[in-house]
Amino acid sequence: MQSIAGVVLLPGAGGTKEHPTLRALEESLAPLPVIRHEFAYRREGKRTPPRAPILVSELFNDSQEISAQLNCDPASLVFGGRSMGGRVCSMAVAQGMSAAGLILLSYPLHPPNKAHQLRVDHFGAIDVPCLFVSGDNDPFGSPTEFEQHLGCINGDVAAKFLEGGRHDPSNRSQTRNIVETVNAWLVGLP
Repeated sequence: MQSIAGVVLLPGAGGTKEHPTLRALEESLAPLPVIRHEFAYRREGKRTPPRAPILVSELFNDSQEISAQLNCDPASLVFGGRSMGGRVCSMAVAQGMSAAGLILLSYPLHPPNKAHQLRVDHFGAIDVPCLFVSGDNDPFGSPTEFEQHLGCINGDVAAKFLEGGRHDPSNRSQTRNIVETVNAWLVGLP
């Protein structure tokens, strides 16, 4: 983890940067700097996010500000988040945003009950190490569905599926498992 200058985590569409999993990750990764970042629509008090291209553009700009705040190159930061937050990070990296890796918690592979509406078109343009952590009962994507698409990513991919887990960790044991998985993955990054 020596080459990593920090971790930037973003919440899902219905959540905030105060999500318990994001807070637990920040606590466990100390003293490594962790920025729990809020999208502008949430800071403005809105509940519904704008379309993904707007959020990707926002993250591109914010990544420069965050790297300046941490006095580091954006390529030394790991980006990620829960659900939509992780998806936006993955789309930004696919479009050229610098990053050392991606942490994708409860990645929304498709909307619930709409397995044909896949959100994987950009996977082939991702060339950084990726960690996917999802519940094995997540309605946004099953382990089998993930296995069919993770091979499209050009960076190293690790995946962990939490037994009995849904889209949001339902107990402390699942949150602890997420934290341990992320910590172990970060230690293994070059």
